Amino acid sequence: MNVGIIGVGLMGHGIARNVLRRGDFQLSFLDHPGNQPTDELLGLGAQALDTSAKVAAASDVVILCVTGSPQVEAILTGPDGVISGLRKGTVVVDCSTALPASTLAMAKAVKAAGGEFIDAPMTRTAKFAHEGKLNLLIGGDLAVLERVRPILASFTEAVVHVGGISAGHRMKLLHNYVSVGFMSLLAEAAAQSADAGIDPQSFVDVLAGGGGASIALDRLAPFITDGSRDALPFAISNALKDIDYFRTMSTEAGAQHTIADGVYHALSDVVDSGAGEAYLPELVRVFRKDV
Repeated sequence: MNVGIIGVGLMGHGIARNVLRRGDFQLSFLDHPGNQPTDELLGLGAQALDTSAKVAAASDVVILCVTGSPQVEAILTGPDGVISGLRKGTVVVDCSTALPASTLAMAKAVKAAGGEFIDAPMTRTAKFAHEGKLNLLIGGDLAVLERVRPILASFTEAVVHVGGISAGHRMKLLHNYVSVGFMSLLAEAAAQSADAGIDPQSFVDVLAGGGGASIALDRLAPFITDGSRDALPFAISNALKDIDYFRTMSTEAGAQHTIADGVYHALSDVVDSGAGEAYLPELVRVFRKDV
């Protein structure tokens, strides 16, 4: 199969390199200034194309790996977008983090153009993307998933079908709400601990041996103890976007989002202060009273 990818950023670059290295696929990608360096991809035989429509026209499967719903909508339906170049039967795999209502609308538009659509948001970090060990949460028809499973297998460790169209994106927002919410809470506690002069390693050890034990703590611990943010290269501004998406989804569903509102306002204050491009572990520093 011919594979196209739009969005060769931190996560998309890892997807692209593993599609090329681990599978018997041809790959094209959208040439875009937001891409990571693409020398390795070109050296592996990838082709750079200058519009989304051209990527779609060259592909049996088009993978989207962009920031959120506005970008997905523009890429699919905008001038020279994917839909304008879509071949009949081409499958669009949306690995972005998006609003479920938008996902339903975009899936309908792709279907009307003769294509198929599944939402396939990712969990794990750019390190796992580079290693080809992402996890995907799939929303959509199982038969369509089976068609693209060999491609997904080239860059994943686990692929979990969670329901129909938009269920993958809904599950991703639930996941990120819990993950970002827990890390925000931990960062606030770690900041207060540091302000009080408590040894940072003791703080981590006590939580790890009790109710704070978690992957969230594992990812914050290097910053708490050593000031290293690299365990989670995820910008606070992106975390804020995901929490806002969760609140929107909750409002549309008539569900409670009281705690999410608190997390949103805490992160919004950080972004408004100009620290939005800091990584999520750096909340530990931002939340300190003397910073």
